[in-house]
Amino acid sequence: MIKEFLDRESAPLSEEQWAALDQAVTETATRAPVGRRFIHLFGPLGAGVQTVALDKFDGAHMGVVDLTGDTECGTIRSAQVKHIALPIIHKDFLLLWRDIATGRQLGLPLDLAPASSAASFTARKEDDLIFNGDAALGLEGLLNAQGRTVLPLGDWTRVGSAFSDVSAAIERLVGLGYYGPYALVAPPVLYARMHGVHERTGVLEIRNVEELTTAGVFRSPVVPENRALVVSTGAQNLDLAVSQDMVVGYLGPEKMNHVLRVLEILALRIKRPQAIVTLEA
Repeated sequence: MIKEFLDRESAPLSEEQWAALDQAVTETATRAPVGRRFIHLFGPLGAGVQTVALDKFDGAHMGVVDLTGDTECGTIRSAQVKHIALPIIHKDFLLLWRDIATGRQLGLPLDLAPASSAASFTARKEDDLIFNGDAALGLEGLLNAQGRTVLPLGDWTRVGSAFSDVSAAIERLVGLGYYGPYALVAPPVLYARMHGVHERTGVLEIRNVEELTTAGVFRSPVVPENRALVVSTGAQNLDLAVSQDMVVGYLGPEKMNHVLRVLEILALRIKRPQAIVTLEA
């Protein structure tokens, strides 16, 4: 059931028009965001949930072997507990009253471009929050999390350099006890450079990188051009706490036209920042 706070019943839209809007937004929410393609979702928790607990864990030592079970093995425990706010990400769009009236009179579908565009911009801001955080809200992103490992970024114009950098990042993660699957996120310019062909093999470099990063190789415009990111995925390392997934609500009339809003409520929880390696020039 659609939540009452969305006030959808006040909008002059038929059930068929609402269904078309929902489908357009859902398709964009599934296709456009990058972070949620490899980050576990925790929720939805309900739109009324405004904060969520964030535990950061210590204890990266191996287990022990003995015959009595009394050998000290070290305990994985929460080293820091705090509550973080779940911010609202939103983008508004306008539907013209004449378009709605035309659709009803002639049985024509609504132009869904405004809704899809609003969903796309909302998705991009979601990724910006995931990767870059929000200092004003006290939220860390994957690219600036305290405790992550930072390694140098090589010259990816040279074929083989990207594979070497990703291999070094994974080697560091394995050494710290963080195993796969791994995901790689790069800005569009670095992603494009991975499509060089290895000499004598005819194989694109990105194909070799994909064998290392089986959780996916992704490109995102919110990642700076001189940085890339390798993550050991899994809910034990990080997740995306979702209070309300992407949905459309009605804001009200404006000069006879109608303003609607695409919104979602979520925050990234980095539980084990050492599961993150940033490659930086």
